[in-house]
Amino acid sequence: MEYLHTMIRVSDLDASLDFYCNKLGLVEVNRKESERGRFTLVFLAAPSQAEAAKETKSPLLELTYNWDPEEYTGGRNFGHLAFAVENIYELCAHLQDNGVVINRPPRDGHMAFVRSPDGISIELLQKGDALEAQEPWASMQNQGEW
Repeated sequence: MEYLHTMIRVSDLDASLDFYCNKLGLVEVNRKESERGRFTLVFLAAPSQAEAAKETKSPLLELTYNWDPEEYTGGRNFGHLAFAVENIYELCAHLQDNGVVINRPPRDGHMAFVRSPDGISIELLQKGDALEAQEPWASMQNQGEW
């Protein structure tokens, strides 16, 4: 058995691609449009895993965009997606500078949470050992749910 992908439904494909690619840093490795099924599938990978993911089709995040509008709820009960990051402070600063709310700041230099445009909780974990606590993160309070 091997892990292949996680699929999440998105209500605005452009906003989701902006979040996952431009802000979070994932890269698109494949896309499928289905006129008959009226949906678009976009497969994303972490940059360091993109080439392997193109070949093995894993590990991937699959964004499913249904062309006929639907309202999606329940992002919180899904749980979360988790990504290891090179520098949690730099990524959180980048996200914040681009309008993403840091729901659980990386006060401990190890873990943070943000949400996608569809309310999917994203856990960011510092690769290796936690970074030393630093401001403004050490003093930031949680915002909203994570």
